[in-house]
Amino acid sequence: MDQIDYRIIELLQQDGRRSNVEIGKVLGVSEGTIRKHIEHLLAEGGFKVIGQAEPSLAGYNDRVIILLTMTLASVQEAVRQLRDMPEVLSVYLLTGGYDIMVEAAFSSNQHLLQFINEKLTLLPGVIASKTCHVPQIVKERSTWALPKPQAPMILIVDDDPDFVEICRMVLEAEGFTTQSAATGQVAFQMMLTEPPDLVILDIIMEGVLDGWDALRRVRDEPTLRNLPVLVVSSITSTEYAGMLPTDEDIRVDSFLSKPVSPVQLTSEVKRLLRRR
Repeated sequence: MDQIDYRIIELLQQDGRRSNVEIGKVLGVSEGTIRKHIEHLLAEGGFKVIGQAEPSLAGYNDRVIILLTMTLASVQEAVRQLRDMPEVLSVYLLTGGYDIMVEAAFSSNQHLLQFINEKLTLLPGVIASKTCHVPQIVKERSTWALPKPQAPMILIVDDDPDFVEICRMVLEAEGFTTQSAATGQVAFQMMLTEPPDLVILDIIMEGVLDGWDALRRVRDEPTLRNLPVLVVSSITSTEYAGMLPTDEDIRVDSFLSKPVSPVQLTSEVKRLLRRR
């Protein structure tokens, strides 16, 4: 899942009737992009858009939790019967001191007593039961929000402090976290200690090909060789351009020539991260 998926789910939890067009306007993407993301989420099976009826519509305002201890052989039959009872909202199989938990709703205490005497006592294999009234629901599944994903970390490797600061501001404004290094050697050690999600790499730093030497070490290191690397350098407009090896020597995921615009930088970073 990416950031767009998380935001789509968040917006639909607030209002399940939102259209793809409306969601697209909020997120700044096209309706087609939203449609494709929703189709993917539905296909994965971890996301549903449903209409949920409130028990209060039927006058069932009293919520109750019922805990049941059962004989082992009777559990499945009891679950089947409970599932078909109109008062029952949810049925859970448990481990520990109880075997079944039932969430139910009733119109009155008399309705609850009738349920216990006429339905619960007829369930097969009930050894013991415990009933708990629910005076207030503080949080339930329909209001549960997906935990926010950890922001991708970008390592900026460049000896120009102004360029590093601009990259940091641009990327953090887009929700990324950043770290920086001024040499290829320092950057490589940082990658070994805490691998980033993507590296923005200059070529000319301590030496003319300092960044390229660091990239070669990255590709030779088994734990880092698949790390996306975006080379951002002015080497192609200098007298050192002929020293730059071809991409047949070592893999570069993408190359941008300085100067680079914030839009171009963030667009390329996002594109490379989506490919992971």
